[in-house]
Amino acid sequence: MPKGYIIGHITVHDPEGYKEYIEKDTPILLGLGAVPIVRGGQATVMEGTPQNRHVVFEFPTYQAALDAYNNPEYQEVMKIRHRTADSTIIVVEGV
Repeated sequence: MPKGYIIGHITVHDPEGYKEYIEKDTPILLGLGAVPIVRGGQATVMEGTPQNRHVVFEFPTYQAALDAYNNPEYQEVMKIRHRTADSTIIVVEGV
């Protein structure tokens, strides 16, 4: 069965406030089976519109990734990200 991924491209406008999001979202996602693959770090945009932060979380299945994104506890914490950053979040099935 293919794995699932939550991929985020994020531009943080309030770094101090965003730290709270990371502190709260990490235990939720890990508890739902996430494995962090990419979390910040150096990036070079080769094409398209750049954002300043990129994250990839791997899940056992696509459905597990969807369930994690839609988890009520995560949905509540997501409000912090909405206040502190602009983001594009994608849930995708692996190969």
